[in-house]
Amino acid sequence: MRNKSKDMNKKTIRQSIKRLTAELSSADREAQRDRVIEALRSEINSRKLSVVALFSPLPDEVDISPLVDALAMEEGYRVVLPRVEMTADGSPLMEFYDYQSAEMAEGAYGINEPQGEVPCRVEEIELMVVPGVAFTRDGVRLGRGKGFYDCYLSREGFHAFTIGACYAHQMMESLPYEPHDRRVDCVVCGEK
Repeated sequence: MRNKSKDMNKKTIRQSIKRLTAELSSADREAQRDRVIEALRSEINSRKLSVVALFSPLPDEVDISPLVDALAMEEGYRVVLPRVEMTADGSPLMEFYDYQSAEMAEGAYGINEPQGEVPCRVEEIELMVVPGVAFTRDGVRLGRGKGFYDCYLSREGFHAFTIGACYAHQMMESLPYEPHDRRVDCVVCGEK
């Protein structure tokens, strides 16, 4: 049975963050985006990785698209992005596919998704950048409530280093946390 007070608290947090994100000026949004991308680039470069899972941002998420394109053009990186698919029983499932800029199409939830045929195996991913509505410094993440990332991070064979990416106002002192929620290893945000 779900805890209704936790769900309500999560709903309130999501609404508050959405309002604060909408209030960001385009200059502040760009400056924070650049700081997030620089921090992510530093993390990725320092780890000497080859398979990196990123995401196609929604309008209220940090736009890491420049990093997606830059890494995809560099030798030695395989960039994979998520795509939501329906399973045989009709339930949604998130898989990661190789990024090819010319082969992106709007998919589930209005997100640009890769159109590859064969998903990346979960154990191949070495680093994953994870979006979220809010994060804490110790890696607690509040998502949008669908559970796609929590499910993926819980899969057998998943061992990637995980990094949350967000705007400064999305960093919280504490967040509701349930047993099925998955933390990220670190968080980068747009703060100065």
